Amino acid sequence: MDLEVGDKVSLIIGAETDLGFNVWIDEDYEGLLYRNEIFQEIRERQRIAGYIKNIREDGKIDVSLKPQGFRNVISLDTERVVEAIYDHDGFLPLTDKSSPEEIKRELLMSKKAFKRAVGTLYKEKTILLKEGGLELIN
Repeated sequence: MDLEVGDKVSLIIGAETDLGFNVWIDEDYEGLLYRNEIFQEIRERQRIAGYIKNIREDGKIDVSLKPQGFRNVISLDTERVVEAIYDHDGFLPLTDKSSPEEIKRELLMSKKAFKRAVGTLYKEKTILLKEGGLELIN
């Protein structure tokens, strides 16, 4: 097997299972995309980029739609939050009190990822935490 954790791969979405979706990886290997890691609409036979998350001892492969590693994930999430603020004319009406469903619907990410991204942007002095939402600092 010439795959390593972190590799970017081409996925073809297969049948839905109790855990998530079976996938074909680079049309050579079978893998699993867990349901709790999907924050966008996907459908069977869809081609989509993915990343090798884990290669288990039994040879089974877990994949993700996000790059692995804290730095890769956090930079994508912070970019997504900043883009959403721009798209909402400089004020995004989401806070740490927003429901996970609102955050997923608006940003296609988990509440945990949202809070981590907001914390990073706040520490970098990129955003202000306002009553009822987030505002970019000019």
